[in-house]
Amino acid sequence: MIDVFARRIVGWRVSSSPATDFVLDALEQAIYDRCGSTTTGLVHHSDRGTQYLSMCYTDRLVEAGIAPSVGSRGDSYDNALAESIIGLYKTEVIHRKGPWRHLEAVEFATLDWIDWFNTRRLLEPIGYVPPAEYEARYDAPSAVA
Repeated sequence: MIDVFARRIVGWRVSSSPATDFVLDALEQAIYDRCGSTTTGLVHHSDRGTQYLSMCYTDRLVEAGIAPSVGSRGDSYDNALAESIIGLYKTEVIHRKGPWRHLEAVEFATLDWIDWFNTRRLLEPIGYVPPAEYEARYDAPSAVA
C-alpha cells in the first residue's frame, strides 16, 4: 500500500499465495500507520485482482469509510504508482537477491528494502528527497518571515 502524497509505502505483507488475508493485513497496517481510526475521505486505488474485489476486502473498505476505485479491465491507471513501485521491488529485491529458500528470508529482505525506500531513496517526483523527509517537511511548522 502506497500513500500517493509522498510515495511512502505504508502497508505490506509477503505471501506465497494471493489470498485475501494477506492484502487485508496490508490494508490494516496502512490504516493504522496513516490514520489510526480516522479514514474518511480516503480513496483506495487497486487493480481488479480477486483479493481486492473480495467481499471481505470490500466490506473492510466500506467499514473504514474508504472509497474503492478499481480500474477497468486491461488498464492500470488507478494503480499505476503501486504497479511501478512493485516493479522496482521485484527487480531490486526478488529477482536480484533470489532464489529464496523460505518466506521468512523474503520478509526480512522486504522489510529492509521498504525501510530504505521510505527513508533513504531519493524520488524525483517529490523533489529528490525520500518519502519520510518529504512528509516531515510538509508537517513541519513553516517559518514566519
